[in-house]
Amino acid sequence: MANKLVNKLRGMDRRLFTILMIVFVQILGASLILPILPLYAQRRYAMSAETIALLVSSFFAAQFIAGPYIGRLSDNYGRIPVLIWSQVGTAVSFVMLAFAPNVETLFAARILDGITGGNIIVAQAYVTDITPRDRRTAALGYIFAAFGLGFIFGPALGGILSALVNPQFPFLVAAVAATATIFLTWYTLTETVTPEWRAAQDPNERTTLSPLEVVRNYPLMLILTIAFVGQASLGLLQATFALYGEAVLFSDYSDRMTDLGIGLMLTAVGITQFVVQTALLQRLIDRFGEVNLIAIGNALRSIGMILFALITTPWLGPLAIVFFAMGSGISMPPLQSLSTNTVSDRVRGNVLGWYQSALNLSIILSTAVGGVLFAIEPTTPYWVGGAISLIVVMPALMLRGQVQEPSSEESDGIKNESNPAVTQPLSGTNQSGHIPR
Repeated sequence: MANKLVNKLRGMDRRLFTILMIVFVQILGASLILPILPLYAQRRYAMSAETIALLVSSFFAAQFIAGPYIGRLSDNYGRIPVLIWSQVGTAVSFVMLAFAPNVETLFAARILDGITGGNIIVAQAYVTDITPRDRRTAALGYIFAAFGLGFIFGPALGGILSALVNPQFPFLVAAVAATATIFLTWYTLTETVTPEWRAAQDPNERTTLSPLEVVRNYPLMLILTIAFVGQASLGLLQATFALYGEAVLFSDYSDRMTDLGIGLMLTAVGITQFVVQTALLQRLIDRFGEVNLIAIGNALRSIGMILFALITTPWLGPLAIVFFAMGSGISMPPLQSLSTNTVSDRVRGNVLGWYQSALNLSIILSTAVGGVLFAIEPTTPYWVGGAISLIVVMPALMLRGQVQEPSSEESDGIKNESNPAVTQPLSGTNQSGHIPR
């Protein structure tokens, strides 16, 4: 498998590789704080579980409001400037978290990161710019693989740094990582929303999707509904996992061992995501089709959440995480890819903004509810998450016939840098044997 991965990287379009590196570094920094932020807020600021859940959801609330605008700005003014400014906001927010004098500053930092947190949306739009329709799921899958790779190292590193240095130090490391992506973007990426690209578009075609147009687009609304309901299970997990780990899985362990254990356990998310995206996703798409994978993935998510509700020892935690992460890994890329097939290419960034806003709205509500459910009983969020993941399987199957799945007859590869309408192979080298540039 290692040789196949090396060959894929050698033959990959340089722009896609750069985007994957940017996403990896960004997620590495963001995931550093995942295992420590809730406990940091609880121990240093004496925040309740309900308030911590609101702190988590404040980021997604801000991103929900800003998401469509971020996507629209990248459609109108280019991917690169929007990508850079969003990374600046992320870096500043991490510094604010490290030196926050009070609870209000914690909330301000998370809201700032949410407002400017369009980096992933724009990165995904960039990938769809350089990728033909029939390869978008695989290319977006690589982004999820970069997510996974960041999660392999980020949470574990965050737990280790918190245990060995202090709880503030991981936030500063995350700020450095976010700053690194700014320079990576500036010096290595070329703009895809070029004057030539704009000239090739229909001048009479609208560049934005209004809320009414979204509602009237039945296939898109069905996709957004599936994404919204399915993502709620992730919100419940994200809002309560660190607290659940301390209260249930690591109840007999010290604070340092709890931080380290939760960080290492979240590493299993990254490992699973990386393996699924690099070794399994395309094979599963070829065998089952994108619509079936969305249903299967949500069923696996349900199994993972129910396992969390049942276990009481940290040694079984990775098993539940593998089911949940695998379900997310095989369901989210095809769902996101199909959303771009419901609209014209002119509004790709905008529709991805709407898609991200649906996810964020789900996270907002589910993280807020997660804190309340956790206060009732620590395993309640996981029973509820398992149930809603299972419920969404049937609507996922309803996508059959509602949205066109990419055909193998479509062009296969990455769009040529000089002319977005021309494609070159996703894997394989050019005639000189070097990475296509």
